[in-house]
Amino acid sequence: MPAGAVLVGAFQNNQDNPTLSNVRLLFNHPYIDAYRTSIEISLTTALIGGVAGLFIAYAAIREGTPKFLRSGLTTFSGVAANFGGIPLAFAFIATLGPLGILTVFLKDHLHYNLNSQGFSLFSKTGVELAYMYFQLPLMILVISPAIDGLKKEWREAAANLGAQPWQFWRYVGLPVLMPSILGAMILLFGNAFAAYATAYSLTSGSVNIVPILIGAYYSGNVLDNPHLAQAMAFGMFAVLALMMLIYIPLQRRAAKWAK
Repeated sequence: MPAGAVLVGAFQNNQDNPTLSNVRLLFNHPYIDAYRTSIEISLTTALIGGVAGLFIAYAAIREGTPKFLRSGLTTFSGVAANFGGIPLAFAFIATLGPLGILTVFLKDHLHYNLNSQGFSLFSKTGVELAYMYFQLPLMILVISPAIDGLKKEWREAAANLGAQPWQFWRYVGLPVLMPSILGAMILLFGNAFAAYATAYSLTSGSVNIVPILIGAYYSGNVLDNPHLAQAMAFGMFAVLALMMLIYIPLQRRAAKWAK
């Protein structure tokens, strides 16, 4: 019902008459810029979080790693993947803000001033850094079952046939894992694309992303056009639907290999 209300409202004006004007506005500034920024943040955090999460998950799961490391990493990832909003923003401000613990430590003991180097936590880069806190553990949780699906017999068979470790990964490991890796990165993209509270709490709405614009139009403090907000949400639906069209066949192939 909420999704239906958004889809209907996106094509209505203030008098609830049918119109396409709201959707047309999405291709103008600043709305198209908001989509561009949201997509850039989502792609950056999905790619970095996906690659780093893959290596961390494999390091914790592979043979020879103590089991307590995997259980500890999984427990932490389950908590961190759901940690966001105002608490996460405050944690980053207290750590990397202008007077944050790490910022002051680097300045006083290593004579390295983050602010003078052009770094600002209250910017697009700061939002990406904060998003990585829950993107990376989410990747670990999602990709771990796929790594578990790499059968020990495959590696032994490759070794018996004279394959080097890099050849196993080139011809067996990565082809088997690739659908799961790409599917997990698409999931990370959607997770970042729809995030709102962390970015708003961290930047007070100064970063132009779609969820913050939607919130501004719905709150009515400065802007008041709920139908335009619904049109922007419809645009988000379209982007996420495109991601799902890619994700579903990848997930089916990954499930086939898991069997």
